[in-house]
Amino acid sequence: MARELAPQVVVVGGYNRDLGIALDRFPAPGETLAGRDFLETAGGKGSNQAIQAARCGVAVALIAAVGADAGGAGARALWAAEGIDTTGVAEHAGVPTGVAIIMVDPNGQNQIVYDPGANARLSAADVERAGRLIAGAALVVSQLETPVAATVRAFELARAAGALTVLNPSPVPPTLPAALWAVTDLLVANELEATMLAGVAPDTDPRQVGTALLPRVGRAVVITIGAGGAWLFEPAKAPAHRPALAVTAIDSTGAGDAFLGAFAARWLAGRDLAAALDWGIAAGALACTRRGVVPALATGAEIARAATG
Repeated sequence: MARELAPQVVVVGGYNRDLGIALDRFPAPGETLAGRDFLETAGGKGSNQAIQAARCGVAVALIAAVGADAGGAGARALWAAEGIDTTGVAEHAGVPTGVAIIMVDPNGQNQIVYDPGANARLSAADVERAGRLIAGAALVVSQLETPVAATVRAFELARAAGALTVLNPSPVPPTLPAALWAVTDLLVANELEATMLAGVAPDTDPRQVGTALLPRVGRAVVITIGAGGAWLFEPAKAPAHRPALAVTAIDSTGAGDAFLGAFAARWLAGRDLAAALDWGIAAGALACTRRGVVPALATGAEIARAATG
């Protein structure tokens, strides 16, 4: 059942059926390998981030697109069970709900390919029809698994309503349009995404990368480094680094989404980006200790213990 509270966080993003398989190593081009432990779960960056925020006790609404198929029905059932407002979810007939194929090696690293399906049909008009959700939110989050035009429109509406906008540029394009930079308050990117957007080499010091990206956004930049923790960049402040938590990684799939969902929830609690960074790091680490994505997303109580322990 959807929450009766007005959403504090609105997530604009994608949903995929995740088809996962474990491998001893990733295959070379043209090679066929036997895997094991097939697992089908729910995924998609927007959906994952919305679920993580909801599990932290935040009222969440999702603006997304699904197909008129079993995958779409399953997505709606999942979101209802998590207490997420789905009145902004559009159904597009004639296209399938998105699907992702995930390979995981023994070190917990992954490789992912996906067919966006209905995700690619999310439009600015779909966002406008859900505008009342954005009008009452404090935070609007989006990624790039759905069309940029939908994100730009959502962020424009958010800015008009006084909400903070958070962009997770994944999958990362070679460049972002000026219209999107102009309405982005906070950029949260992993190391590879950040270097690509900054136009620098992948091994560039994160401090240089964050400093280069900061003038392009309205408020702050966060760069996640996996086992290296994360960096926070704010105007007129020295870059702040937080180390990663030491965990035994089983599956890193969804760790970045866990980071962002928990980061958003903690920011809402105190408007403190540094404290939000601690929660994001803790959530991302916990997500690596369990296989799958949705089953690996921790509760707010678990994250709070890990962040302060």
